[in-house]
Order: sequence, then C-alpha cells, then structure tokens
Amino acid sequence: MEALEGEEYGVSKQGIRERIWDYMESHDLADFPRPVHHRIPNFKGSYLTCQSIKDLDVFAGTQEVKVDPDKPLEGVRLLALQSKKTLLVPTPRLRTGLFNKITPPPGATKDILRKCATSQGVRNFSVPMGLDSSVLVDLVVVGSVAVSEKGWRIGKGEGYADLEYAMMVSMGAVHKGTPVVTIVHDCQVIDIPEALLEDHDLTVDYIITPTRVIATDCARPKPTGIIWSKVSCEMLTKIPVLRILREREKRAGKDVALQAEPGSQHPAPSTMRRPQDIPQSQAASLGGSHSPFHGVDTQPAATVYVGNLPSNARVRELKRALQELGAVPLRLTWQGPQHRAILHYADSAAAQQAASRLQGVHLGANALRVALGQQRDT
Repeated sequence: MEALEGEEYGVSKQGIRERIWDYMESHDLADFPRPVHHRIPNFKGSYLTCQSIKDLDVFAGTQEVKVDPDKPLEGVRLLALQSKKTLLVPTPRLRTGLFNKITPPPGATKDILRKCATSQGVRNFSVPMGLDSSVLVDLVVVGSVAVSEKGWRIGKGEGYADLEYAMMVSMGAVHKGTPVVTIVHDCQVIDIPEALLEDHDLTVDYIITPTRVIATDCARPKPTGIIWSKVSCEMLTKIPVLRILREREKRAGKDVALQAEPGSQHPAPSTMRRPQDIPQSQAASLGGSHSPFHGVDTQPAATVYVGNLPSNARVRELKRALQELGAVPLRLTWQGPQHRAILHYADSAAAQQAASRLQGVHLGANALRVALGQQRDT
C-alpha cells in the first residue's frame, strides 16, 4: 500500500479518491463493476467482509437499518433481511423520495432474499417511505472511498450520503447517538487531514475491513441537520423531498436561505460537493433532451459512441446500465438497427468520464465498443 503515501495527487478529497481508485485498479483489488473510478469500490471479498457486522452489538440490537445501495454493501442488506430487520435503502439520487423499504414476498427463500438485496431487488421488491412515515433508524451503513481510523470519511464526491443523513436528522429518523458503520478494503483506511473536513461531512463510528473491526471513538460531531446555505437551487429542483423539508423548516422559523453565486443569475453548484466533482451528465434525465437545469444552457457539447450492441438489445437496457454506472447523458440517440447508440454530454470532461466508465462493460454477451465523438464549441 506504499502507493497511497505519495504526494503526487495533492492534498485534497479528490486527490485522495484518485489515489485509492488508482491503487485498487493497479493491484486488481476490485470486483465488478470496474473500473472503480468515480464509484464506491466493490472490493474483492466484500461479501464475506460484510458478515463481520453480525458480531457488532450495534447490529444485533437493531430493528431498523438504513443501508446505502452500493454494491459492496450487498452482504449487509442480505443479512438485514435474513435477520428480519426493517431494511431501508435510499432512493437513487433521491429523485422520488428519501427511502425505499425492502419488502420480500411472503415465504421468500434465501435465493429470493439475495435478489432483494441487489440493486435490481431494490427496484422490484420495495415500497417508498414518505416523510410522514414512522421511521426510527437504529443503524446507518454507508459506503466509502476512503476512511481514517479517527472516523473521518470521504465518499465518491457527490454528497448524497451526507445529505441523506442530514435529511434523516431533520425528519427525526436519527439522533446524535445513532451509530454509523462503513465497510471497506484495508487499503481504503488511510490518514485524512482534518483540514479537509467540512461541517456537513458524515463521520463513522465503526470501520469493517477484511482483517479487522475498528471502533473509531470519533469525537467530531455528526451533522445536526441540513445546512441550507450549502444547498443550491439546482439541487432543490432535482430533489422534491428536499423542497418539502425546506418548506417545513421554513414554517418552523428556521433560516432556510440557499446558497447563491454572487453576481450570477444562475444558482451556484451545491457545496455539499466540490464543484469539480459534479459531472453535469449525472444531473440530467435519460428520458429525453430536456434538461432539468431550468434556465441554464445545457445543450449537449460532446458525444460518446457506443457500438457492438446486441441485436436484441433494447434502449431501456442501455439506460439502466448507464444509470448504474453513473454515466447518465443529457440525451441518448438510439440506433438499434445499426447496433449502436450516441450519448450526448454537456462537455468533453463529462463525455470522457462516461467513456472511461463504459470501458469493459458488457450488454448481454457483447463487450461494448466505446469511442469519444466530436465536441461542440460552448
């Protein structure tokens, strides 16, 4: 793990992410999906590592568990279902609410429970939980890209885990004593400078790796609610449940003023994430060419060509794969008879990132062929 000691990446959250991702790829420590860049890494042995959570008192004594939908946490989701616990999983990008409650069919076999614990199962065997649902989460399990023995955590840079926790605080679903667990490979446990931490960053109480369980005894307080000054109008537009929470807190007399970029008619990117970590492509819908950035010019400026699609492939299959890869384009042009599709992105950086994530991906039995297209001047 000596590669993680270098300074060539710079001392920043993104620098740490890149070090971890590069190290795991170069040392072949990851399972599907790959490459691990821009993901919560699904490390080899993650499923067995998840079994160690059974030995924690904070798991054994829980009734309601919130587990992120990341692939390396699949084993925890299965354990929660097998243990007859209420399993809550955040809805993808919080588009339709905060939680989905996984509801296996009556008499579900172990194989069915395994399916329920997957991302497909979350879609097929769940019901949404509204803000007025009676939710009291006993345990929070989150994915991480990097974490320190002090309990300081770095995610993949999109800020959803931090925001989900803050929203749970605001709705009374968690309190300051609710334990937070993360499950990572040993190489993901590194020193993190405290100067990189911000008020909204979620800390963890337990770290589980393939070789040890670490009680962090973290003294840094967890977020006490949503920091509205770090939420942009853009994020409020994309997340309806956030708008509802804001209206409720406004009626309660709280300061809910949003962040605005000085001198600009457009909202600033949310500082719940670093601006350079926010791929514009991921904020857009797969449904068509209309962008959710109201009033902002987001006409596609760069394209990615995807070829070697199976002859029986359907556009919805490609859309689903793009969603799971975090490579959602502004618009998708389907050319099924030619076994190809064109993905349109807001800029060359977003297109390059999508092309990187699509490398080595299969649709059916076919390995997709990926190539960058032209860039439009903006």
